[in-house]
Amino acid sequence: QHFKLVECFSVLDNIILGVEPNKMGFLQKQEARKKVIDLSEKYGLHVDPDAIIEDITVGMQQRTEILKMLYRDNEVLIFDEPTAVLTPQEIEELMKIMKNLAHEGKSILFITHKLNEIMEVADRCTILRKGKYIGTVDIADTTKEELSKMMVGRNVSFTVDKDEKEPGDTVLEVSHLTVASRSHENNAVRDVSFQVRRGEIVCIAGIDGNGQTELVQGLTGQDITNATIRERSKHGMSHIPEDRHKHGLVLDYTLEQNLVLQRYWQPQFERAGFIKSGEVRRYAQKLIEQYDVRSGQGPVTIVRSMSGGNQQKAIIAREIDKDPELLVAVQPTRGLDVGAIEYIHKQLVAQRDKGKAVLLVSLELDEVMDVSDRILVMYEGEIVGELDPKKVTVEELGLYMAGAKRDKVAKEA
Repeated sequence: QHFKLVECFSVLDNIILGVEPNKMGFLQKQEARKKVIDLSEKYGLHVDPDAIIEDITVGMQQRTEILKMLYRDNEVLIFDEPTAVLTPQEIEELMKIMKNLAHEGKSILFITHKLNEIMEVADRCTILRKGKYIGTVDIADTTKEELSKMMVGRNVSFTVDKDEKEPGDTVLEVSHLTVASRSHENNAVRDVSFQVRRGEIVCIAGIDGNGQTELVQGLTGQDITNATIRERSKHGMSHIPEDRHKHGLVLDYTLEQNLVLQRYWQPQFERAGFIKSGEVRRYAQKLIEQYDVRSGQGPVTIVRSMSGGNQQKAIIAREIDKDPELLVAVQPTRGLDVGAIEYIHKQLVAQRDKGKAVLLVSLELDEVMDVSDRILVMYEGEIVGELDPKKVTVEELGLYMAGAKRDKVAKEA
């Protein structure tokens, strides 16, 4: 789920790292290079061995990880949430690759929460719930509904219940925003303008790498010239970040410390410069129960030891409970099971119904279509379409995301 790659190394160097071919102590890359190219062609991975990791897409980095396993002649391949960071197109490619690997005689253990992927590539599925074995089923003899019931322990709704709502005042106004790219000379975000109003969920949709990350950095960064981080935390904006490890949590802090990270100085949690640990514990316990955050030792669990999905729930609990005027949610359901996804979607809609403004950034087309009131499509750093989820089809949305269609109204806006 989280890649283990050296970003400044090439694809080839990452693949051979730890098993470097050598002769009398001198590195021999030529033979390794040929093996990598042969494996890449055999399994349809199409990876450039000389490309530097930090310059290639997330999908290509995923393929590099697969080649690391194949280069070592492994017969059993474990894929742990491999599609969590991939676009719909890259997921489709990965599914083909997994089928090819199985056809070649490899054994694949595929760990995922996504029912569509299970139905598409798996032969058998074993369900675990709260650490316990629930059962094993043949995919040919089951349905998505049956699987979801086994996973969650109850029936799960695959549709988002949402009443019609008239948006209110503008909470976020973005006017001609341009953000420079860190990896190349072109701007990552180019002259983008839009509004998010009270009582609406606006979704930024697009294939990964089209400026969404930089757009969110530009928005959540605010003017920090003279502001402390504490001052920025008070400005009425909550942010569920794209990378929970880098920007969402202090991994070596406890769960309760992470849950009060942006509030520990408030009178509820602090008196005369000392933190009221009992109050912090009670608050953490409340959020843990409310958001079903599962951890071995409850509030005192070190966050690094928790699963990715429960780390995500902790961030969502903290950010929503701050009761923000604007909630910026970037891939909030990444790595969560169907039950948790259903719950998070309800939370986003509840924020909207309370008159809050929600800006959702998502790569999941189902989520984009089901949750949003308006869709803004980003392509190569620009807003190329403003779409109504009730009127647009998934196919048409895909064309905008791929740059094949462009909305003049959105461009002029």
